[in-house]
Amino acid sequence: MKSPAELKASLRRQWSASAVREACLLGGADAWPIVTQIGRPKPKEVASDFDAVKRHVEEWRRVKIGEVIWGSTSYRATSGPVEIPLNWNIRQPSEWIAACDDRSVREEFESMSTFCEHAEACFHRLLIGRPSLWREKPVDEVLQAARLAAALQPLCADNKPLRALSLEGIDTKFFERNSRLITALLDERFDGEVSRIGLESFLGAISDQDHWLLVIDLDGSLLPFHKQRVRSSELKDSPLPGRRLLVVENESCQHHLVNVPETIAVLGAGFDLEWLKGHWLQSKQVGYWGDIDTWGLQFLATARQSVPHVVALMMTSEIYEQNSEGSVPEPVVAGRVAPTGLTDIEQSLYERILNERRGRLEQEFLPTTVVRDAVQRWWNY
Repeated sequence: MKSPAELKASLRRQWSASAVREACLLGGADAWPIVTQIGRPKPKEVASDFDAVKRHVEEWRRVKIGEVIWGSTSYRATSGPVEIPLNWNIRQPSEWIAACDDRSVREEFESMSTFCEHAEACFHRLLIGRPSLWREKPVDEVLQAARLAAALQPLCADNKPLRALSLEGIDTKFFERNSRLITALLDERFDGEVSRIGLESFLGAISDQDHWLLVIDLDGSLLPFHKQRVRSSELKDSPLPGRRLLVVENESCQHHLVNVPETIAVLGAGFDLEWLKGHWLQSKQVGYWGDIDTWGLQFLATARQSVPHVVALMMTSEIYEQNSEGSVPEPVVAGRVAPTGLTDIEQSLYERILNERRGRLEQEFLPTTVVRDAVQRWWNY
């Protein structure tokens, strides 16, 4: 048999479980009541320490939160049936919070209630399920972040730094303070796309912080190290050696690359392509390899605005068709119109994948032989 204190502790543990909390607070009437079993005393407990059983019964008679379900039970050690508490039913959220009898639980519930009243419904599950995103923040700031996330659209920063955006009355440090929360909120709207490519890339913002890129010496003798990290802000004014530069959207496909003479690869830039405006790149042979999706082609177009002679590698309809078994849906597109900076053929590819059910072919899913052959052909071109 469990005491009220033990079941209160159990209810607090249930509150801490995000799946339980979401199911109860968002599940409507079907989620209630929460039924917790008190348990009957065993016959030997009644026989050996009936006073303890009486104290247990009295404790439950004093419980005024929720509904205690009683039942008559007969024991050999008693002269007649004994009324025993069997279950404790918590019938609604306010009773759950009162039963927990915990200040932090009560404060979290009050914040969640405010969020559900004032934030868009698409954010409710996140804000209830992941309080670590906002627990140390003022409620008003969380609501402001939710309003901002509801207003933001892909590429809406238009090549300005995030701190320059003036939506929803935010200050210049708002994104810096709340980037994790804003990213999570936008992921709810855009099916995880923001985490996949990064907040600044998704919004089309120029990074005003140091972004470290992976530089790989594909020649083997151009740099002191085979691989090294370099700030993107430094690359603009720091010419790299070699005759060719290969820009690769994602770091995760570095194992695909082949050694080629006089060539350096820069990986992981995403939308952070401001460094391509460096004058030293105008004398390089520059290749660009990104995902075959609207975002990859958007990044290619941005690169070409800085380096008009950039050559796209493996971003063709032929590559898409030959490897279509690895394609997946693109839940959020970079735009419904092909961006300026693409060739006619690339624009056609952009328009095609807009209408494909699985319009994303990520770099990582191309066979290594396809990548290495394409890089060798680029070198021999």
